[in-house]
Amino acid sequence: MARRCDITGKGVMVGNHVSHANNKTKRRLQPNLRSIRIKNENGESCRIKVAASTLRTLKKNRKK
Repeated sequence: MARRCDITGKGVMVGNHVSHANNKTKRRLQPNLRSIRIKNENGESCRIKVAASTLRTLKKNRKK
């Protein structure tokens, strides 16, 4: 299962854990995905995975 936002395509990033002694080890930064239910053109509901930041933007634009 891909950890990717279905709307924006935001996915996993790679970075480093940096210790006090400046030792670096790899780490994965995963997006904050939420599963939401939307209605498509036929009126059927389907589930998609959306990043939390995208969900905030969608809710903000829906109010206008």
